[in-house]
Amino acid sequence: MAIRVFFLAFLLLCSPFLKVARCQSEVEVSEAAEEGGDLGIVGEDAQDFGDGSFSPAPGVDTVCVFPKNSARLVTAGEETELLVGMKNDGESSLNVIAIQASVHLPFDHKLLVQNLTTQGFNNASVPASAQATFPYIYAVSKYLQPGTFDLVGTIVYEIEQHPYQSVFYNGTIEVVEAGGFVSIESVFLVFLGIALLIFCGVWIRGQIQNLSKKTKRAPKVEVGTGTTDASLDEWLQGTAYTQSLSSKSKKKK
Repeated sequence: MAIRVFFLAFLLLCSPFLKVARCQSEVEVSEAAEEGGDLGIVGEDAQDFGDGSFSPAPGVDTVCVFPKNSARLVTAGEETELLVGMKNDGESSLNVIAIQASVHLPFDHKLLVQNLTTQGFNNASVPASAQATFPYIYAVSKYLQPGTFDLVGTIVYEIEQHPYQSVFYNGTIEVVEAGGFVSIESVFLVFLGIALLIFCGVWIRGQIQNLSKKTKRAPKVEVGTGTTDASLDEWLQGTAYTQSLSSKSKKKK
């Protein structure tokens, strides 16, 4: 019974690594247009650029900034913004096609947790010897449990109709619960922890009682007067032992 309880607790504690959340379905075009200006942000693109077959272009550098969020905290179910900076030291202008990202387990990137929104662009370019900044708005699933995950973000662009992509961020983020309410999972885990503590206390108490029952006091040895067997006296009559006893008794008299 104890093994089953501890195994259930282990599965519940490992549940953040076992849940795969759904991808966010869409991004508000009005908010993207307000922040993106004339970049031509078109929201989620139907084309998938995440096959990893594109290589980065020479002379193109990228950087990622989490505005007003140096701790890289991401609230589950709420939109989060990051900024992607590009510097084009090449000889030709580049056109930005899309920005995309995905969430992985920190100990193994092969284990995908969630594909985030692919944000496409219609009118975004970086001339040669110039730099530009592009916003990317994403949201992890509200069902994703709090914890540390890895975020991998890539920006897809083309130069002279040749596609390229660069990884602008490959690091950790901290997913936290939305404030204002306590999740059912958290309450359940708290009560489960209390129940486990009570169970352990009862078990330890039972073990102590069993040990105390096994410990017994040493039996008392009664000391009394010895009795002499009559048959033994008859067998010893006439021997040196009886003569010495008789001499001792006469001396006492």
